[in-house]
Order: sequence, then C-alpha cells, then structure tokens
Amino acid sequence: MVGSAIVRNLQSKGYTNIITRTRAELDLTDQQAVDAFFESEKPQQVYLAAAKVGGIHANNVYRAQFLYENLMMEANVIHAAWKHGVDKLLFLGSSCIYPKLAPQPLVEDALLTGPLEPTNEPYAIAKIAGIKLCETYRHQYDANFISAMPTNLYGPGDNYDLETSHVLPALLRKIHTAKVNGHPSVPLWGTGSPKREFLHVDDLAEACLHLMDTYSGEEWVNVGTGEDLSIKSLAELICDIVGYTGTLDWDTSKPDGTPRKLMNVDRINGLGWKASIGLREGIERVYAEVKSTFE
Repeated sequence: MVGSAIVRNLQSKGYTNIITRTRAELDLTDQQAVDAFFESEKPQQVYLAAAKVGGIHANNVYRAQFLYENLMMEANVIHAAWKHGVDKLLFLGSSCIYPKLAPQPLVEDALLTGPLEPTNEPYAIAKIAGIKLCETYRHQYDANFISAMPTNLYGPGDNYDLETSHVLPALLRKIHTAKVNGHPSVPLWGTGSPKREFLHVDDLAEACLHLMDTYSGEEWVNVGTGEDLSIKSLAELICDIVGYTGTLDWDTSKPDGTPRKLMNVDRINGLGWKASIGLREGIERVYAEVKSTFE
C-alpha cells in the first residue's frame, strides 16, 4: 500500500527512473539477494516501505514472524544501502514504537521511555531496531539515513483480509457485508473506546517525498493528522458512509489494544508538511474503489 502510493506520487511529479521490486521478484529477508539487487541497480535514493504488517490478531498470533521478517528486511536493506553508496534512505516505522502509556499526543522523544503494548511488541521492537540502524549508520558511517513514523494508514492497496487487516479496512468490509446481507448487527472486537488517528496513504506519500527533498536531520519524524477519534466513532462514521442502519455488537471479552495513539505532528508541520485529506473524504474515496471487490 505505502510503496504503491510513493510510486504514484513520484510519477505524478514526473519521475521516470523509479526502481521497484515485488515480493515475488525480491525477497528482502534474503541478504544475498538484497546485496545483489543493490550491486546491480545502484539506486541513489531508497524509500524503505516494505514490512510485514497486521492488526491486533495478526500481531498476537504471528509474533515470531513479525519480529524476524521485519528485522531481516530492514537490516538487509539498510546495510546494503550503506555498502553500495546510496545517497539517501528513508525508513518508515510505525506509531506503535512508542510506550503503551506514553503521554498523548506522542512526541518523538517518548521513544524507549516505558513498556510497549504487549499485543504488538515484536513488530514495535523490529521498527525501533530500524530507527536505531539508521541512527547508528549515520553516526558511524555518516550515512544520510532518516526515519519517519506514520500513524495508522488506510487507502488504495489496503489489506481487507479479516484475519490480518487493520481496524479501518476490517470495519469497512464487515459493515459493508452486513449491509449487503441484511444482517441486523455487526460483531466487533473490544469496547470501542480506544482512540486512533488515521492518515490516508496518499498524504503519507506526499510527506515522504517532502522529507526526502528537504530533511536530513538525525531525529525521526512523526507523520499524522494530529487528530483522532474512538473506534466506536469510526465504526459509526463507516456505517453512515456505507449506509448501514443495523447495530454494532461490541465483544468486550476481546482485547482493545493501546488506549490511545495520537501523534504530535509539530515537528513535520514545522518542516512545511501538513495532512490534507479529511477522514470522511478519504474513507468515501476508498469505499467507492473497493466495495465491488467485497461481493
């Protein structure tokens, strides 16, 4: 999803010298294959958007895979980028790097100040390692490697598999299916009380290009809207967009995850970027694109 959005943004700005690889074409967990790719292609800039991702369920069930695969991908790419003389690299982390109970909104300096949310700890640890790889390669080798921490993302190319998807696409698919099938209620996890921030992936892509063009600082940068809402409010918004009039059945025996994850975006706003796609507008655009694929 993120890589595709970055490519679309680059193409919209007239770039034609874009090097991409699908997962089938290049296994980023294979160090030898990654090294051969960099040796052959000699990219000047790298956007490291690849990751193994998922929601609460996937993070909890596939804990070893989430830690191992993400560690291997970022370590292989970052090391090869340095080894083969890449001019600049942007590593994309996640808002889950911050402690579960860190003060809100989350400032960049909150990293490593407390325990992580247990359900996604392996993924968070891998992403923290990626930040530290960029930081240490900068210190030891003077590499121009920067890191950005996006909030929860949605948009074209999202994952709608109910076993592995994040909350927004999962809600969109569940509520659409309930409407189409005439179900009187939709079963949902948790209490609906946790608050989340959502960023359209095209806004993130614009932020990534802005950082690549204008920022070479050591500090990682949060990327978000600076606004959040409860999962219950999100579900109700999606019901309104989809046109579903049934009830939401919250299963409070299921985990909620982190109570709140709102990003402080003062740093990136100060660098001249601000999110431009409103949540309702963004969801309406996504729903128009994907609803036919749910049936």
